[in-house]
Amino acid sequence: MRYDVVVIGAGAAGLMCALTAGYAGRRVLVVDHANKAGKKILMSGGGRCNFTNLNSTPANFFSDNPAFCISALKRYRPEHFVELVERHGVEHVEKAPGQLFCADSSKEIVRLLLTECDWAGVEVRLKTRVEAVARHGEGMRLATSLGPIECGALVVATGGLSIPTLGATGFGYDLARQFGLDVTDTRPALVPFTLTSHWKDRAAALAGVSVEVEASCRGGRYREPLLFTHRGLSGPAMLQVSSHWQPGDEIVIDLLPGEEAFAALRAARDATPRRRLSTWLGERLPKRLAQALVEWQGDDGVLAEQSNARLEAWAEALQRWRLKPAGTEGWRTAEVTLGGVDTRAVSSRDFAVAGLPQLRFIGEVLDVTGELGGHNFQWAWASGVACGLSL
Repeated sequence: MRYDVVVIGAGAAGLMCALTAGYAGRRVLVVDHANKAGKKILMSGGGRCNFTNLNSTPANFFSDNPAFCISALKRYRPEHFVELVERHGVEHVEKAPGQLFCADSSKEIVRLLLTECDWAGVEVRLKTRVEAVARHGEGMRLATSLGPIECGALVVATGGLSIPTLGATGFGYDLARQFGLDVTDTRPALVPFTLTSHWKDRAAALAGVSVEVEASCRGGRYREPLLFTHRGLSGPAMLQVSSHWQPGDEIVIDLLPGEEAFAALRAARDATPRRRLSTWLGERLPKRLAQALVEWQGDDGVLAEQSNARLEAWAEALQRWRLKPAGTEGWRTAEVTLGGVDTRAVSSRDFAVAGLPQLRFIGEVLDVTGELGGHNFQWAWASGVACGLSL
């Protein structure tokens, strides 16, 4: 079998690259070992797929080579994908500023991509194993469960290591190393935290409670909801901070973002001295959390009894809650992989490997990782289009 382009990976980046190359007149084959295309798309956004972020910029991405993503993101912007979504009649909603989700189901995004691939003449073969890859003259040769396949260009869009139950493997990294590329250290990102037994028990007692906080770690600061779980801490605030966190790091959590707790407590003591601390807290925080804080601090006196020093201690506890996680939930629940194929050996224009232009890497397999909120999908679309147009 002979194709102009073979794409390994029927995910967001792979399908976008394939349909783009197909429309450019290339004979394209997409192969994937999974039994369904776009499995990660299907489960993303709680089944609604946060397919882009209108405010996505290179500043929303992590990489050891931060300038690499600029070119592709500038060439294919969020409004370009929105136009494609609307052309297919996919209704969408803006759940948070800039974050666009399907109004109904993420299946519509997979349907859109597969429909475009069909219109572009792209062949998609699932449940197909790639057993070996080798350079073959000016092209590439693959040994697969379908038999040997030759192509002019091979695009690796295999994603990262997150959520192995969906079929994630390190195949793309192994392939990169085979051809002499470096792979930066990989670790789970956009992932919930686990806690030590003391704090784990406290979090478990509050499981299901959500509160808006400002969380910070290693220079990253996010104002988003925090969610207590039976295993630890989750919610957008914790997922965002996890991209900055390293084992042993402390996370600082402000439970009253935008408020000066000490000044507010002093004002409350002057205005309503007989009010209890738990009452004051319950007006600002979920009742279960307010009661838990009182129990943790061992103090539910009336405000009139609180000295300035005691109010300062409360303000510290509320606005600079310092917590050292035991770890994260790991690859099992991580939404993305931090790190990947070192982009210094890859062209930011066409994603070709230096000295081996018939080999390309796109999407999450590269050392480019977005923040939470649709940025990673925008990188998939942008890198896929940039590569597809160049094939």
